[in-house]
Amino acid sequence: MQYKGTLVQITSSNLLPLVLGGVGLIIFYRLLHWMKERAYIQDAVVVITGASSGLGKDCARVFHAAGAKLVLCGRDRQKLGELTQELTGKANGKKKTYTPHVVIFDLTDVDTVSSSAEEILNYYGYVDVLINNAGISYRGNILETTVSVDKEVMNVNYFGPIALTKAILPSMVQRRRGHIAVISSVQGKIAIPFRSAYAASKHACQAFFDCLRAEVEQYQVQVSVISPGYIQTSISLNAVTGNGSKYGVMDKNTAEGYKPHVVAEAILTAVCRKKKDVVMAGFLPTIAIYLRTLVPSLFFPIMAARAKKECKMKDN
Repeated sequence: MQYKGTLVQITSSNLLPLVLGGVGLIIFYRLLHWMKERAYIQDAVVVITGASSGLGKDCARVFHAAGAKLVLCGRDRQKLGELTQELTGKANGKKKTYTPHVVIFDLTDVDTVSSSAEEILNYYGYVDVLINNAGISYRGNILETTVSVDKEVMNVNYFGPIALTKAILPSMVQRRRGHIAVISSVQGKIAIPFRSAYAASKHACQAFFDCLRAEVEQYQVQVSVISPGYIQTSISLNAVTGNGSKYGVMDKNTAEGYKPHVVAEAILTAVCRKKKDVVMAGFLPTIAIYLRTLVPSLFFPIMAARAKKECKMKDN
């Protein structure tokens, strides 16, 4: 018995340093990996659309803190100017940061996107990372929605991003270096009632950038599609309805969604790790994606029941 006790003591005394050493090595490895990831962004030219508010604004904060040379794009010159001042004021000696550059343009005006892309490219001479973030949401009944609203949503969420991507892509191919990220949505993978225009635009984005990824891999250009669930932004307040007016309501799901800075950090990580497709959603949306893919015969009745329920709620 005494021999066994001594053996246990010897084993325990030898095991503890091994365990601590193993944990230390894991932490050290992860730290090196994290530093290598962040080095991907340090000094990189990063273009962010829709940077004046919401998720785009938090992406700007996160990528600026990581040492990127930011080009902030949007329609609101004043808000982008205020964000530039905020980020410039956060400069510190721990990491080299840069004063962002601002380019004003409207993604809905697809014909002017190429000239805006030229302005972006002329400032630094190249783009390392393009983050297609700008977007608009929609709430409405298909029967009561005009085609002009469908076109508006598609212009902002689909035609605008692909026009900007096509304008910047040749420079990336020539350099054989670059990364294009599009902020899609869970609704780019599943379609839910009363979101037809929005879901359609995000499905289109998913398909386009999946095709792009395959075509440009030979040129060492990375493509990431990032699909978050609900985020605590004003997207539902600014959503368009079937007649083109603003929805003006903060949805419960939106109010209880992810905080923007959490999603922005996830986007930074996805870009640094060169992830091709990222879904950032809760349990139920994730299950819905699998149901739509694997058991559509179950998914469709669930969506039909949801539509009926929402109609009854509106009628009451």
